[in-house]
Amino acid sequence: MRQTWRWFGPSDPVSIDDMLQAGVEGVVTALHHRAPGEVWTSEDIAARQREISVMSDGSASGLSWDVVESLPVSEDVKRQSGPWREHIGSWKTSLRHLADAGVQTICYNFMPVLDWTRTDLAYRLKNGATCMRFDAVDFAAFDLFLLQRPAAREELEPEVGEAAQRRFSEMDDERKRQLVANIVSGLPGAAIHMTIDEVKDHLAQYNGLSAEKLKAHLIDFLGEVAPLAQELGMRLCCHPDDPPFPLLGLPRIMSTEADYRAMVEAVDIPANGVTLCTGSLGARRDNDLPGMMARLGDRVHFLHLRNVALEDNQHGGSFHEAAHLEGNTDMVAVIAAALAEETRRKGQGRKDWQIPFRPDHGQNILDDHIRQTRPGYPAIGRLKGLAELRGIMTALSHPIVAGGKI
Repeated sequence: MRQTWRWFGPSDPVSIDDMLQAGVEGVVTALHHRAPGEVWTSEDIAARQREISVMSDGSASGLSWDVVESLPVSEDVKRQSGPWREHIGSWKTSLRHLADAGVQTICYNFMPVLDWTRTDLAYRLKNGATCMRFDAVDFAAFDLFLLQRPAAREELEPEVGEAAQRRFSEMDDERKRQLVANIVSGLPGAAIHMTIDEVKDHLAQYNGLSAEKLKAHLIDFLGEVAPLAQELGMRLCCHPDDPPFPLLGLPRIMSTEADYRAMVEAVDIPANGVTLCTGSLGARRDNDLPGMMARLGDRVHFLHLRNVALEDNQHGGSFHEAAHLEGNTDMVAVIAAALAEETRRKGQGRKDWQIPFRPDHGQNILDDHIRQTRPGYPAIGRLKGLAELRGIMTALSHPIVAGGKI
């Protein structure tokens, strides 16, 4: 498994130097200044590669741009509205430019409006660490009383609606403002921070778009871009919904193993693959993450290793982002399944036998509390997570363990 790290470019407080000291082998990044639907030019791609290639003192870093995360899919493409065909053309042109630059793995998602959703970006744990959290009652309060979405009341369980009403009555103006800011934060690294009125406008544009129709639009998109990726020797990997259940009346179509199976079978070529995010998918109790890695393994092109602690038994309930070896996901079993898949690929002679992964998110610990890093992307918290994951990989790969002698 190839150890990578997400980097948001020169403005990221976590530097190339920091990544090298953490033992990272490759970089996951994107051209965050490019809006969805724009072409990624060869010049911009080359500039980002140069930025990755040097340390702060000008010496060579030895690092490469291994994975794009993300090449954004525009809302027009998801809805098949406006200039959506032109946007697909731009996406394909960007693929060609990335392939020319030697970047072969492309992560993307097909989530409408919001790319991830949390109600708290710095939830304090008992040990003083902070993490991101989704509070189902807080989110319902937002939906009912701040967004004031007409259908919210009928979609919520009565007890959740009642709890949300009590919670909202206790919120002061600052908490309401912060809740809105947290929920509409948008994609990390992107200059997209929507107001509540803009969220309403975006939601209105999805009125009447069913999950079945959105799935059809995803398949149409993949039917255009995946054959080109295959021709170029590239790998596309779709990120799951985060969290993996319906929010704000929007369809969710990449939340379960069945969703992924349907996607890869609909466009059945090796380039059409999966970003297996154990954090996003782990927010559902019915997702078997080690099993998904084993059964979907030949199409898993990228791994996000992250853990979540589910706080109740309800589907769509509250959760927070746990330390990498804590929470509800058996990370040892997931990594064991990934290593087994790599062994199988080696036996087949696949050039892409090594699966890139990154320690997804991390808790803010120690000096992370005084750095102005992006939510979920601290330096020390991710370093701790990477070290723990590396330890599992090393132990499972040891001949004594691998040979079944322990």
